Amino acid sequence: MTRIAVFGYGSLADPASAARTLGRPVPPAPVVRLPGWQRRWSIARDNLAVEKTFARAEGGELPPWILGLNLDPEEGGDGEPPNGVLVEVSEAELERLDLREMRYDRMDVTGQIGEGAGFDLVVAYAAKPEQYAPRPPDGAVIMRAYVETVERAFDALGPGELDAFWRSTDPPPVEVVEAVLVSDRIPPGNPRAW
Repeated sequence: MTRIAVFGYGSLADPASAARTLGRPVPPAPVVRLPGWQRRWSIARDNLAVEKTFARAEGGELPPWILGLNLDPEEGGDGEPPNGVLVEVSEAELERLDLREMRYDRMDVTGQIGEGAGFDLVVAYAAKPEQYAPRPPDGAVIMRAYVETVERAFDALGPGELDAFWRSTDPPPVEVVEAVLVSDRIPPGNPRAW
């Protein structure tokens, strides 16, 4: 039987978030690093045209773009590799993750995770070309609920992992805001808080 894992480097590092998508409890997962990549705020979601629209909690304005975390190929080779977790999944569960990560392409990173860390296949998600935003679009924001979920997840991984997260992640390039869901066509299992 083929053992498959997904490298969770953002909200998938949160067992509760991963469990909502997979439809089952997600046990604590091993922490690993992904050499050759950097974690950046370089994926942009059109907040006005997709399956979920958020408004600023204060004022009700609709930001045109929401940024999220992404993996970019490392530039320069001197940065700290992003930390994350290896969540074991089945082939059927990969399809659920593909739906959750609809703005990302699934890629094979097995060879970059120390001999796959015991898995036959390790995948990670990186922005589709049309979602990739190396510079934030005008009016983009980052949702506080997303940042807080990710921070809690990495803090729970053990001593130093939240610090390692921030050392291997660009600082937010735009305002981090409180937001509320105002339009919802969200597929089952996809996050509703960001």
